[in-house]
Amino acid sequence: MITRGEAENWDAVVVGAGFGGLVCAAYLAVSGYKVVVFEHHDVAGGNGHTFRRRRAYEFDVGVHYLGDCGPDGLIPGILSGLGLAERVRFLEMDPDGFDRIQLPTVTVDVPAGWDRYRDRLVAALPADAHGIDTYVRIGREVCDLQRSGLLRSEGLGQQSRESLELMVMARGSLAALFDHCGLSTRARTVLAGQSANYGAAPDQVTVSTHLSMVDHYLRGAYYPEGGGQALVAALVEVIEAHGGSLRTRKRVERITIEDGKTTGVQLDDGEVHTAPLVVSNADFRRTVLDLAGGEQNFPAALVRKTRKTQMRLAFAVLYVALDIELPDRPNANLWWFRDEDIESMYRELAEGTPKEIRSAFCSFASVKEQGRADVCPPGHSNFQVMTLARADYPDWGVAGGPADGTRYRRDPAYQRSKQWWTDELLRTAEQALGPFRDHITHLELGTPLTHERYTLSSGGTPYGLAHWGGFGARPDTRTVVDGLYLVGQNTRAGSGVSGAMIGGISCAAQILGRPLLPEVLGGAVLANPALLPERAADWDPLAVSRGTQRRRAKGLARVG
Repeated sequence: MITRGEAENWDAVVVGAGFGGLVCAAYLAVSGYKVVVFEHHDVAGGNGHTFRRRRAYEFDVGVHYLGDCGPDGLIPGILSGLGLAERVRFLEMDPDGFDRIQLPTVTVDVPAGWDRYRDRLVAALPADAHGIDTYVRIGREVCDLQRSGLLRSEGLGQQSRESLELMVMARGSLAALFDHCGLSTRARTVLAGQSANYGAAPDQVTVSTHLSMVDHYLRGAYYPEGGGQALVAALVEVIEAHGGSLRTRKRVERITIEDGKTTGVQLDDGEVHTAPLVVSNADFRRTVLDLAGGEQNFPAALVRKTRKTQMRLAFAVLYVALDIELPDRPNANLWWFRDEDIESMYRELAEGTPKEIRSAFCSFASVKEQGRADVCPPGHSNFQVMTLARADYPDWGVAGGPADGTRYRRDPAYQRSKQWWTDELLRTAEQALGPFRDHITHLELGTPLTHERYTLSSGGTPYGLAHWGGFGARPDTRTVVDGLYLVGQNTRAGSGVSGAMIGGISCAAQILGRPLLPEVLGGAVLANPALLPERAADWDPLAVSRGTQRRRAKGLARVG
């Protein structure tokens, strides 16, 4: 171990071990770079990590379901290029209805495929048939155009007038598209019913962002076998097998920059690590304003714009375990709404703490992977109930956040706010699912401050920036500082697991100067699968995700 004043040298340093940072690090490692990844938390994964309780339950923080994981999917393609095609498997959710959108007077089971989706929508909302057809036509055209550009090494190239018009519409708001289609309030609520997947209201999100999410899941909805941590651990195995290193419980205090060029990082314990390349998977605002020196290294206009950024909404999440199985359910998520006006719900939320919770997302881990012993014991249930929430500190009774060192967990005002959200989410969940509180064996609330504590994200949101200057604008992976790159939930690649992974491989492609995504989707394998370690019968993805140096350290929670 190095000590204060000593320096360890690398080809690249990655700050933060979320999916974007891990994918980028893995592609650099298999390309011959000596890479180190620093993660302040106990395990890698960021929004993809899991936690265990009572030696009986494992809860996913952010990997509730993934889209586009079929044979020609983007996520399997990215993993395949790293030699993980046989090491990471995906379990398909119900293709006839992987998401149930439930309003008081209408229920829509969202199936795989645009054609079937359109038919379901029209059957449920016949008065909106014309507007739905317009929405579906535009949606398919925008998504086809975006995907073709993503998969072509030369980009979109020469555009037709129709294509340019589509892209202009794609940069506008989802609310404007709904207006263009002449949709009713109820239809707008159904179509935006999955909007908590990106955490923004229809008038605050671009058409492109919304339609990319819809298309992502219409290509099939899946859950990674073994949960989100298994996916994280596979990426860690690739990095370490190809000469890289993961260091957990290591917080980067400063990205060092000299004469406009990145020189490495300094940790909060004084360790210095030199590298000509630094890839920040840390929160964008913290990267620019804190880690990388703000006005010292960036143009004043960019810093001002960054200080004014708006973040997307955060979550309040109730983690629930029961000593019974839930009544027979399809392998589908539930999007439950108390009323039929999602836009008024967002307006109320923007004004402060709502009078009551008006929508909830329910994700059932024990249904997605039935029989998995570390999810819950036989005959038990494991699920989450989530709702969007503001992350403004006064809303939670505190003056600051954990990323800046504020102690909040025992604050009486915070505890009162936390209890209100717990009670309301529990009441809402029983309205959506039926009574179950007499069978609760574990109940735990995660708040935006909880999320900030573990991921250091501004606003405690898993979805990053809402706007950076212009409407829907986000930064690219390359910065104005030579050798400093960005990945994660705040970049143009988008949010969610897929967006972060695409951003990670895109960043590596910029550094390496080669079109990695088209290559790997064409079948190229850059890694050497023979280097990957054998997995013992007691292989534990949480242990792997601590990194080699801390794999056997004390404090690892286990199930059983």
